[in-house]
Amino acid sequence: MNDFSPVADDEAVAIARILANDHVADVVEALNHESRETATDLLCAVPFERLVEIFDQPELEGAPELVEALPRPKASKLLTAMSVDRAADILRELDEPARSELLGALAPPLRATLLSILGYPEGSAASIMTTEFVSVPSDWTVGRTLDYIRKVERTRETVYAIYIVDPETHLLVRSTGLRRLITGEPGDPILSVAPDRVPVTVTPLTDRETLAQTISKYDLLAVPVVDHGKILGIVTIDDIIDTMIEETTEDVHRFGGMEALDEPYMKISFLSMIKKRGGWLCALFISEMLTANAMQSYEGELEKAIVLTLFIPLIMSSGGNSGSQATSLVIRALALREIGLRDWWRVALRELPTGLVLGAMLGVVGICRIALWQYMGFYNYGPHWPLIATTVGAALVGIVTFGSLSGSMLPFALKRIGFDPASASAPFVATLVDVTGLVIYFSVALVILRGTLL
Repeated sequence: MNDFSPVADDEAVAIARILANDHVADVVEALNHESRETATDLLCAVPFERLVEIFDQPELEGAPELVEALPRPKASKLLTAMSVDRAADILRELDEPARSELLGALAPPLRATLLSILGYPEGSAASIMTTEFVSVPSDWTVGRTLDYIRKVERTRETVYAIYIVDPETHLLVRSTGLRRLITGEPGDPILSVAPDRVPVTVTPLTDRETLAQTISKYDLLAVPVVDHGKILGIVTIDDIIDTMIEETTEDVHRFGGMEALDEPYMKISFLSMIKKRGGWLCALFISEMLTANAMQSYEGELEKAIVLTLFIPLIMSSGGNSGSQATSLVIRALALREIGLRDWWRVALRELPTGLVLGAMLGVVGICRIALWQYMGFYNYGPHWPLIATTVGAALVGIVTFGSLSGSMLPFALKRIGFDPASASAPFVATLVDVTGLVIYFSVALVILRGTLL
C-alpha cells in the first residue's frame, strides 16, 4: 500500500473506506507513515470494529497518543473492546491525567483487571499477559466444553489452548489443545483427552527472556501465568515475539555503544538522538584519552624507534576485534542460557587457548607482511627489521589473547553486579583493549629491541 498524503475531510472519509477493506497489517503500515493529525482523522472515520482490529496490532506506532487524541467516549469504548493485554500496554504508556480519565470511564471489573496487570513490573510475564483465555471445570465433558468455546470464541484471545481447573478450588490441574478436544467423543470427560501431566506454567514475575525460552523449549502456543496454583492469565506466542523483538532491538542499540531508542529511527527527534548517542560517545572518548596517556608514557621509546608507530593501528584494531568477537559470543550465549555466571571459568579456559592460536595466526601474517615489504622494497624497516617483525608478531599474540579473555569476561562481570551484559558494547571493549594493547606492545618492544633500537 502506498503512503498517504495529508488529506481533506471528505478525502479522509473515502480513504477510511479503503482502509476498512485492506488487510489490517497493511493499514497499520500505512498509518505509521502518516502524521499524528492525519492518522487521527483517518481513524475517526473507520468503522468501530475495524478500529479495534487496528489498535490490537502491536506494530501500530504511537498508539497511546492516537488513543488520547480520540474523543474520550470513543477512546474508553475502544479500550473496552480491545484485548486486555493490548489495552494495558497502551495505558502503561499514557501520561496523567489521561490514564486516570480513561480508566475511570471503564467498567469496574475491566478497570480492576487492567490495574492488576499495570501493577506488575514492566517486562514480567504478568505485565504482558491477557486474562481472555478459555478455562473450564474438570468435571465438564468434551461436548459441553466445545459448546462453551463456540459461545466465547470472539471474546478470547486464543481458543487453541484450554485450561482445566478444579471446580471447587479453581486451581489449575491440566491443560489440553483444541486438536485433542475435537477428536474426543462428546460424552467423554474432558480430563480423558487432556495429557496426563502437570501443565507448563510461569510465575507472574517471570522475566521475558525466561518466558520466551519456556515457550520455545516446550513448543507452546501459550503459557499460563500461575500464582499459588491459580491461573491469572496467559501469554501467547505472538505477544512474546513482539516483546522479544523490542528487547533485542534495545540490546543491539546498547551493543552499538548508545542508549536504546524508544522510537523508530526516522521519527525520533534530533535532540533525543543527540541525548541517546552523545553520552556514550563522550564516555568512550574520555576512555580513549587513556590511550594518549599510554603513548605519552612511552614517548622516549617512540623517539628512538619511530618505526614502532607504524604498527600501532594494526595492534589496536586486532585486540579490539578479538575482544568484540568474544564479547558478542558470550552475550548471546548468556541470553540463550547456554551458559550461566558460574561458567565463567569454563569460558576463560576456552578463550585462553583460542586467543593464543588466533594471536599466533595474526602474528605470522604480520611477520610475513613485514618481511615481504622489506624484500620487495616497498619499505625499508632498517637493519633490525627481523627484530621489529618479531616484536609485532609476539605483541599480536599477547594482545589478541588479552582481548579474547577480557572481552569474554566483561559480560560476566556486568551481569554479576546487576547490569545488562549487552552494556558491554563493542566500542567499550575496543577502548579497553586499545589501552592495554599499547602497554603490551611497548613492553614486548622493550624486551626484544633493548640494546638495538631501544
